[in-house]
Amino acid sequence: MGEPNFWDNQEAAKKIINALKPLNGLLKPYEELTASAGDLQALAELTEEDPSLENDLLGEVDKVSGLYDRFELQAMMSGRHDASNAIVSIKPGAGGTDACDWAEIMLRMYTKWGQSHGFAVEIQDIAPNEEAGLQSVTFRIVGDYAYGYMQSEIGVHRLVRISPFGGGDTRQTSFAAVDVLPELDDTIEIEINEKELEMQTFCSGGPGGQHQNKTQSGVRLIHKSGVRAESRTERSQHKNYDNCIKMLKTRLYAIEEQKRMGDIEKRYDSKGEVAFGSQIRSYVMQPYTLARDERDGIDVKIPNVNQVFDGDLDPFMHAYLRWKTERLHKRAKSA
Repeated sequence: MGEPNFWDNQEAAKKIINALKPLNGLLKPYEELTASAGDLQALAELTEEDPSLENDLLGEVDKVSGLYDRFELQAMMSGRHDASNAIVSIKPGAGGTDACDWAEIMLRMYTKWGQSHGFAVEIQDIAPNEEAGLQSVTFRIVGDYAYGYMQSEIGVHRLVRISPFGGGDTRQTSFAAVDVLPELDDTIEIEINEKELEMQTFCSGGPGGQHQNKTQSGVRLIHKSGVRAESRTERSQHKNYDNCIKMLKTRLYAIEEQKRMGDIEKRYDSKGEVAFGSQIRSYVMQPYTLARDERDGIDVKIPNVNQVFDGDLDPFMHAYLRWKTERLHKRAKSA
């Protein structure tokens, strides 16, 4: 970046700047932490001579402790694509209309979480359910390390409540599956042979005006491997096609990466049926309220489930990152 001709090729310059972001995301907190630790050491020595400085020392300890926690969290997001934007898909499972409503609640939950962290949330594809809720939704969370945080959400999520769509007062259990992929940048090239694609078009329907309702602007692409992508949010079929191609490339690349890591079954197939026994997290509203992670080794429970619905997901995400880091360390030692 210090070269005089750095900006001659703006596209190449932007790629270098984007590559620098995750490095600065780790190095700057490290530099701040080491500087603060030095100041803390000096203050501790002064406090030995002047005990009246003890309160100042305790305040500095709290400050450095917070810096360390943030640095530790950042250091745990060291995966190749952890610094990327996230592409999130939610699809209802068992539970009928309640499951569709649950998918919409989850969309709101992730939107609230993203906004509270300064991320932009952009809908890419959404299919409303006729009675209530959503049949499916795909959206982007745009910001540094969005994927690093959101990877903790991959899997089946279970909701237990008294259904607002039923006539009785019995509890209803509903499920929705969440998939999260990193958004790929232009430095990764993936070739897709159009002969290996089946393209389907459809009326977008739902909100969006007369043009969307009456024209075949929605696009669905199905790869020969079975991987598919849909887009219906744009008024133009060409734009929806471009969105589909981007999502399809991301999904195909993610599958190949997981195969390379020997993790394909855990990442995709382990979701299995979106129903009982497959959930990674439960959200209970009756007869008590509790949000609980169901994965072995992640012990997070939040009694106020509405707090979680309002986007308080950090305890789950941070615990997942620590759990994942410990697993990687154990795997490295055994290798």
